[in-house]
Amino acid sequence: MFEGFALERVDVGEAELRVRHGGSGPAVLLLHGHPRTHTTWHRVAPLLADTHTVVCPDLRGYGESSKPPAMDKRAMGRDSVALMRALGHDTFAVAGHDRGAYAAFRTAMDHPEAVDRLVVMDAVPIYEALTRCDAKFAKAWWHWFFLGQADKPAERVISADPDAWYRPNREQMGEENYADYRRAIHDPETVRAMCEDYRAGLAIDFEHDRQDREAGRRLACPTLFLWSTRDDMEELYGDPLEVWRAWADDLRGEPIDSGHHIAEEAPGELAAALKRFL
Repeated sequence: MFEGFALERVDVGEAELRVRHGGSGPAVLLLHGHPRTHTTWHRVAPLLADTHTVVCPDLRGYGESSKPPAMDKRAMGRDSVALMRALGHDTFAVAGHDRGAYAAFRTAMDHPEAVDRLVVMDAVPIYEALTRCDAKFAKAWWHWFFLGQADKPAERVISADPDAWYRPNREQMGEENYADYRRAIHDPETVRAMCEDYRAGLAIDFEHDRQDREAGRRLACPTLFLWSTRDDMEELYGDPLEVWRAWADDLRGEPIDSGHHIAEEAPGELAAALKRFL
C-alpha cells in the first residue's frame, strides 16, 4: 500500500499520530472514520498524489496513534493543524469520512485561517443529527447511543469478540488494509478510545456545534458534501445538502454510487470528485 509514501510518527503536542504522507502540490488531509485506520485511503491517496501532497493520519485514539483521554473533535482539530504545520503546511484542504467528517468540520470551523477547503462525506453536523433524531434515526444509528454510554461501557462487549462485532467485507477492503484494521480492533485501548469518541459526540461535540449554531458561525471556506447512495443519508434527510446549507455559504455536493465506505468501494469516483473540487 501507499507506494512512494512515507510512514512516520509525529508529535502534535497532545498526541502522537501515525501518519502516511506523499505526493506533491497543495496539501490535503484525509481523515478516516470508525472503526477504520488511515489505511482506508490506500486506493484513493495514490490517485491524488500526482497533483496534491496527501496526508493520512490515524486519528487520536485510533489505529496506532496515541490514546489521550480527550476524544472530542475540537482536540482532533488541534491535532490536524499541528500535524500539517509540522509537515510544513500552514494552509491545507481537509476531507473527512464518517467520524473523520466531524473532525474535519471542527478543524475548518475552529481554524479558518488554516483550512482553505473542506470535504465532508456521509455525515451531517452532530448538532443536526441529534436535534433531528427520530425513531428512524435511533433504529438505524443505535450504535451512537450504545457506544456513547459511559456507565455501561460498550468496550467490554466489543472486546469480548471484536471479529464478531465488526464484520467488514475483507475482500473489498484489501488484505493489507484489513490486517491494519484488525490489529486496531483487537487492541482494547483502541476500542476504549473509539467509544470515547462517541461519548464526546453526545456531549462536548454537540455543545460546540450548538454554540456555533446559536452564534451564527458558518464555515469560511468552500465546502463539498459527498454522500453514498447506498447508505442512509437520503433516507434520513431527503436532500442532505439542505442540512449543510445552514452551515456553509459556498456549498457544493454530489452523490456517489457506493455503500458507506466510499474510499474502499468507489475509490476512482471519490478521487475524481475530490480532484474536481480541490
